[in-house]
Amino acid sequence: MDRTAEEKSNVVEELLRENGGWAVIDGGLATELESNGADIRDALWSSKCLFTCPELIRKVHLDYLEAGANILITASYQATIQGFLSRGFSQEDSEALLRKSVELAVEARDLYLKKCPQKRQILIAASVGSYGAYLADGSEYSGDYGEYVTLETLKEFHRRRLQVLVEAGPDLIAFETIPNKIETQAYVELLEECNIDTPAWFAFSSKDGVNIVSGDSLVECGLIADSCHNCVAIGINCTPPRFIHDLIISMTKITKKPILIYPNSGESYDPEKKEWVKSAGGSAEDFAPFVNIWHEAGASLIGGCCRTSPDTVRAISRALKGGA
Repeated sequence: MDRTAEEKSNVVEELLRENGGWAVIDGGLATELESNGADIRDALWSSKCLFTCPELIRKVHLDYLEAGANILITASYQATIQGFLSRGFSQEDSEALLRKSVELAVEARDLYLKKCPQKRQILIAASVGSYGAYLADGSEYSGDYGEYVTLETLKEFHRRRLQVLVEAGPDLIAFETIPNKIETQAYVELLEECNIDTPAWFAFSSKDGVNIVSGDSLVECGLIADSCHNCVAIGINCTPPRFIHDLIISMTKITKKPILIYPNSGESYDPEKKEWVKSAGGSAEDFAPFVNIWHEAGASLIGGCCRTSPDTVRAISRALKGGA
């Protein structure tokens, strides 16, 4: 049965109420696909697997559910119509690949629930990566798109992609690794212009623990997101664990909505070599001792981003259940 707009807007609140005030987001998808043998050294990154090895995407989704995830994020972060068109796919096939990202997550949920003796609510969040993720030039980590990229440029880039993902029927839209203020505004305006009633979360990335990666104010960007009717949660992703606590405190000052955090492993990405570089300040294995601290600080939706794994998610779930 189709949900009403009001019911859709309450899905995160329902999940948190059912779980006792917390929920677990899944972990890194691309690096876990690599661990399972996928070759994602490509401008399309993990979205390449939508047409080369979709069964691996479904398997990784299942692995995260078995580790305790309550929310699956789809393999659409770097999946764009423009990116698929550049590889020779037709408009129709490009849109079909976007829908497939949602379908694979739904299939994994259905398979899991069939064999799971204890039923639990599982939400599907359709990932929308930034314009910089499509460019695959590292600008998703700087937010610097150049002077010729305007608000209208970004809205037209994301418009049809967002519509197709919504039509595929996810429970949520996940605007992820948002690097600047202008793209935040573009998302908010698109949701209104396209009359979309699917709830959305806004997750920003930071490299200094104060602002988002472009240098734009986290507070200003968060307030833009908080003003959006569709917005049901706001937070941080793809950010080193050492910055998370202070960022949560900053978010609690600007929103009453649930706060989500899914940090990366603490490593940094080299866009030229297209590889992760180890850095000081924590790793995925260090998550467990901080999970309850982050939860007590105000985060209610907690998971992992790049270079985290089902083991990370298992540790997060165990900690929130009081086992660590």
